[in-house]
Amino acid sequence: MSFPAYARSVLGFNLLVILWGAFVRASGSGAGCGQHWPLCNGTAIPQSRATATLIEYAHRTSSGLALILVVGLWWWSRKAFAPGHRARRAAAVSLVFIVTEALIGAGLVLLGLVGKDDSLARTLYLAVHLLNTFLLLGALALTAAWSRSPTPLQNPGRGAAPWLLLIGLLAVLAVGITGAIAALGDTLFPSASFAEGFRADTTPTSHLLIRLRVLHPVLALLTGVYLSSIGWLLARVRPGSIQNPWSRPLAGLVLIQLGLGLTNLLLLAPTFLQIAHLLVADLLWVTLVVFSATALTAPPAARAAGPVIA
Repeated sequence: MSFPAYARSVLGFNLLVILWGAFVRASGSGAGCGQHWPLCNGTAIPQSRATATLIEYAHRTSSGLALILVVGLWWWSRKAFAPGHRARRAAAVSLVFIVTEALIGAGLVLLGLVGKDDSLARTLYLAVHLLNTFLLLGALALTAAWSRSPTPLQNPGRGAAPWLLLIGLLAVLAVGITGAIAALGDTLFPSASFAEGFRADTTPTSHLLIRLRVLHPVLALLTGVYLSSIGWLLARVRPGSIQNPWSRPLAGLVLIQLGLGLTNLLLLAPTFLQIAHLLVADLLWVTLVVFSATALTAPPAARAAGPVIA
């Protein structure tokens, strides 16, 4: 297996681990191993055959394997690329974020921020968890992409294009964070109907998690409009840039995600739709990260004019 193929496999496996983690949250199985970590109910192999325990233990096992795979990615990158190579640096960043991902997951269990806990601490912790997860996926995606392309990046401070891309990346992070909070609210405070859920969202006495749910669709719609036009905006500020092959996948994922979000809202967020929504959100983020890196690739004319910063 080549390094790029291995890097893509590690990225794919981490996506599966993330989706399983969402199922752990949606099924209320986060406390399946009690407040023990890394042990499960005080033992390496749980004796209980309770569904919640098996679900949580499977997530911990797959998370441990994901950590080992990323360590392998980092080690291989040091053998495959010279010091300073972008793929090698991205692999090192991936290692940092997989370690913090494990520590954040441990903190959720040890602090009791699982199951039916609806505290502000869990809400804030969840936002940090989502941010770290997205940064991990972004680093893994760049490791795979940069391992196949030696093309240097332009100076990030040159022109308006980097700022347009940064706005898009930050907007998707904000949508992801509000989406994670909305999903937790849907899990802990399910509504019997769309009308009931809407009334709860706008009632001042509702729980904070319920009142925060309205932020997600608003931000998602605004971000979707922005991402749909980002290719046109980049062409305006950098007319000589290369055609970005990730433009169409990005636009397609935006439309799919908006459709899934609306369906999820109307059907009162069933578990399978929450997981599908999260999957497309992850794919959208990864695509946007690679799209942004590709957009900063120097066109032939720029490379011929002089050196660029890798």
